[in-house]
Amino acid sequence: MDLGDGRREVVDPEVRAYVLSLVSALGGSGADEDGRYVLGDDALACLRDLKKWLKLYDEKANRLDVARCLAESNLVGGDLLQILATWPENAIEDRIKLKIALACLELLVPLTWPLEKAEMTVNHHRHIPYLQLAQLGYKRSIINFDGARILHTAVRCALPSMSEPMKDRSTRDDGIIKLLLYFLRNIAMVAPPPNVRYEGDEAEVSRSATIGAFDYQDIFQLLLTVCSTIGEEFNTQDVIVMDILFHMIKGVDIEKLFMDEEKASNSKVDDLVRLRKKEAAMLREYQKDAPSRHGRFGTMVWLQRENHKNTVISGQSALTSSSRGLAKMDESKKFNPPRRALKGDNGPMDFDTPVPLSFQANKQLREFVEDFLDSGFNPLFNHIRKAIDREAERVMEYHPRQFFYLISWFLEVERVRRRIKKTAQRKIPVEPGDLDSFALIASVLNQEMFVTLNRAMESSYENKLWADLSAAMKCFTQILLTVQEMSESPLEEDQDIAENILNRIFYEETTHDRVANITRTYKDQGFGYLDSCTELTHNYMRILEQYSKQNVDMQVRSRRRVRRKKKAAKAAVDDNDNDDIDESENEDESRAEKTSHERKFDFKRFAARFLSQGCIDTFVTFTSYYNDLKTSQLKRSHRFFYRVAFKQEMSVMLFRVDIIALFYKMIKGPEGLDSHASYYKEWDELVRQLIKRCTRKIQERPELVVEMLFSKVNSTAHFLEYGYEKQTVSAKPRGAVELEVKPGKEWEEQIAIVVGALLDRNEGDLLQWIKSQLASAESERRSWEGANQALQSIENEPFAEGEESPVVEAEQLQPPSILVKPGADPVKTALFKNGHLRLLMTLVGYQRHGVDDDPEASWTIPPALAADQLKQSLDLINKSEFSPPVFDDGQEAGDFIRRKSAAKYSRMREVFDDEEDNGIDDDEEFMFPAGGPTPMNKSDALKALKKTRRRRRKEGSEEGEDNILTDEQLKARQDARQEREREKNRKIKSDLYVHDSDEEEDEERDRIFFEAEEKLRQRSKVEIMKELLGAASEKKQKERTSGLKKSKKRQSSAIAVDSDDDVQLSSRKRQSSAISVDSEDEHTSGSDTSPHTRNNPLIDSDAEATDTPMSSPHLKISQAKRRKVSGDERSSSPTTSAVEKSTVLMHESEDDDDDDAVPVVRPARQRVRAGFIMDSSDED
Repeated sequence: MDLGDGRREVVDPEVRAYVLSLVSALGGSGADEDGRYVLGDDALACLRDLKKWLKLYDEKANRLDVARCLAESNLVGGDLLQILATWPENAIEDRIKLKIALACLELLVPLTWPLEKAEMTVNHHRHIPYLQLAQLGYKRSIINFDGARILHTAVRCALPSMSEPMKDRSTRDDGIIKLLLYFLRNIAMVAPPPNVRYEGDEAEVSRSATIGAFDYQDIFQLLLTVCSTIGEEFNTQDVIVMDILFHMIKGVDIEKLFMDEEKASNSKVDDLVRLRKKEAAMLREYQKDAPSRHGRFGTMVWLQRENHKNTVISGQSALTSSSRGLAKMDESKKFNPPRRALKGDNGPMDFDTPVPLSFQANKQLREFVEDFLDSGFNPLFNHIRKAIDREAERVMEYHPRQFFYLISWFLEVERVRRRIKKTAQRKIPVEPGDLDSFALIASVLNQEMFVTLNRAMESSYENKLWADLSAAMKCFTQILLTVQEMSESPLEEDQDIAENILNRIFYEETTHDRVANITRTYKDQGFGYLDSCTELTHNYMRILEQYSKQNVDMQVRSRRRVRRKKKAAKAAVDDNDNDDIDESENEDESRAEKTSHERKFDFKRFAARFLSQGCIDTFVTFTSYYNDLKTSQLKRSHRFFYRVAFKQEMSVMLFRVDIIALFYKMIKGPEGLDSHASYYKEWDELVRQLIKRCTRKIQERPELVVEMLFSKVNSTAHFLEYGYEKQTVSAKPRGAVELEVKPGKEWEEQIAIVVGALLDRNEGDLLQWIKSQLASAESERRSWEGANQALQSIENEPFAEGEESPVVEAEQLQPPSILVKPGADPVKTALFKNGHLRLLMTLVGYQRHGVDDDPEASWTIPPALAADQLKQSLDLINKSEFSPPVFDDGQEAGDFIRRKSAAKYSRMREVFDDEEDNGIDDDEEFMFPAGGPTPMNKSDALKALKKTRRRRRKEGSEEGEDNILTDEQLKARQDARQEREREKNRKIKSDLYVHDSDEEEDEERDRIFFEAEEKLRQRSKVEIMKELLGAASEKKQKERTSGLKKSKKRQSSAIAVDSDDDVQLSSRKRQSSAISVDSEDEHTSGSDTSPHTRNNPLIDSDAEATDTPMSSPHLKISQAKRRKVSGDERSSSPTTSAVEKSTVLMHESEDDDDDDAVPVVRPARQRVRAGFIMDSSDED
């Protein structure tokens, strides 16, 4: 508002008049009261009216006019603090004083509230700079007030409400407690603005002065009380207390916090010495090329550049070297490109700016921090974490940032405190029971905290909240360092906990990916973010490498994307109908998912993620601040570059012009590293080795000279490093599984079912495509048929009338095949991946040419399909599309389609099972199919056959009794037999897939092997024959004397079997005869065999025993089988008994339905004495 005298009024005069009248009515000091402040008659009402003006005018209208008037009238220092000072500490029961003090507190809170700059108006731009300086005056007056302890008086206002139990407190009590805490938060938060000049003494409003006031006025004791009883006596005040702690400790140097007075003074001296050395190093650099006393006059130099171009440079710096001349030219450039401000929060939430504290403030803050770690750390941060997880209303968007930063700061304090204690314990031994555990900070080392931290890091990274992400990275780094110290603790319990925590952290591969992505994507988020990022990368890789070396079998869980599995069929459908269409794909996906979810960790593979150009650029940017970095930060960069160049053997990633120039400048200058520093030798050696490798690599590969100008992708870097391109193996694509319609449907029904399945899958565009193909093919084929028919009619006409010419039937011409053109890429992909489309094309009559897994395979319409057939197929598809088939019981068209392999398995099961069984899991496929019978020892096979036959006889003898099996018992036996069959199939390692490829084509080796085997077999036959003939001549004499006795006890019969003779049966008396075994020559003639050959059962042919099946009607080898018989059986027909004994081996495998299938083996060799078979009937 413009006044008459030319002055401009920034506040409405009416508003100013109302506010100033209220301020003057509060009271004042007079001579009658000896300078003491005297309250007005309506002081309480005036205070409440001022509160209403602030709330209704400033807050509602968003103008800040009332706050400006109150600041100009000096309400805080002249009235409010004076009123609070009039309340003595011993007047606890004075209710009027309490109400007035609360009214003053209600005014102090909005007046000291942080000024928000979200919605800036003209009034904001007018008043905010003035109000910021006014708030500094409020803070100076409050913490340095001489008449009374203002902060302590404010606490006394809230003591009656705090003394009430939490369940008995009213809403007003909770409001008073929050009012007090907000007032303390505002006092701790007020700081000199960065862009506004403060005329007063900043020491009076500094962090040290605030810490001293909090310690003197017992605010720290209040905070410890609230923190230690959070969750029990206080609930919603946790975030306000965290806000106070954040503004008290942000930016405080922890190393200086634990220094005593002597060390603090020495530290100041060391800082001075360090600065003097830095100054001396700068002077030495300058004096290398400094001008002489007589050469300080003006100089102009012509500098010759490339292509014989000359540049004029003024100043003697160009005389020393060309590099200084170019640097001088760069400095004199007129054009400066616009630069955006660095991203970073420089407001009250900034925690990266260091804050110096006095020794007294360090001592007071250290005492409070130690007490807080001992009593309030776990309750406070555990309560706040739960509030953040459930997204409570009191949690603001900046509270997670404060939460993670405070945790990182206190964890670092705990580590420094333990290190100091450990140093002291080396001088004074401590008992093992007196050692401190990590239980004081256990609330931030549990799994819930890791879940919250990972979620916050992921959310901040995705939403680009860089300040929040920086705080989370600091927290994660300190947790890793704390857990590493736990692993080195002498207590076994701490070691086990640290092992478990590291296992949980490193088990998730998403954590590894997140760290690598954060490092790779740094751009311009500010130095604080850059420091947090590089620190996390350095410590994470170091601790992970150490942990992976200690745990060789370390496993990680990956969450890589795989194709979603198709859901199984409905539960109401039988298991036979539950053949999933994509069963083979699901099996592959489940196998791939298993290997990708948990696999062995490879640190070299993980470290390779940091070889990208983005990660290297991040550390190069961090190293460019080398003159401002600490020793630990320079060591961090050195270790990373050393790992890239020498451990990972990818030094070529550092061969870039700007990187080499930076390294060279750090060592050789100008403004390089201090040559007397402890880290200089390490950097000097690193840079020297890198430049040596660079020159050597340029000699090997001259193309590197060009590549040094650009960033390098991994393929280029690999080629430059090793001289060849990186070999990659691409996975071969797999075609769709072959489908079929379940049997029992006609051709027309099958087409309708497939069309309905395509419609259910929302693939109507594929139906339109195949209809267009059929229509064009039908038109083309009909045109060809019409032309061919006309041509044949012309050829069949006679050449002349009346002349009878012989009718020669012309060869029937076949129409050409019609090539199917997919057209668009989606159709081409569907022809390869869509099993339903391929099934429909197959039903129509299309033919596919090429292997199954060839994406470029072609489809054609064969010549055999006539135009009418194509027309019929097209009509069926149209009919099925507009009237899809409807099925009973809620079934869909897809339920009638299955894989062909599933149908094959069902047919195999029906062959081997006695009855239809729906209990077998059709979805199970075994790793290897059965490749044939398993070789078995002859004696073991004979025993198995005898055991099976005895059990079957026993069951047959019990059929007439009451032990008839029920249906449940039969079903249980059947299930057990099927389970045994499945277990046997799972253990198959078939020779169909496991074999040596060298044995397949080496015919010469096979021939030599079989010749040697044939000679060995012939030699063995001759030796056995000689032994048997010698034994037979000796035993014949013994049998003549004892034959009569033995004939009464034993009976033996042998069956002479020949291809042309019938079965010969023996009488009841003891008779023995040899089995006539034909040799290989008996295939053509049976009369050329000698008596010894016919009577010797051991001279047989291995080929016949192998090639002739046991059930062959022309069996050459038979075994006499004797068994115990009863009296009734002896009176039976001898012919029947002999036939049963001769055919028992042939039908044994067919009759065995209840036991496992026994592999077919060669017949066992009988026990023979003097040419007679000695089989005992007792063995049966």
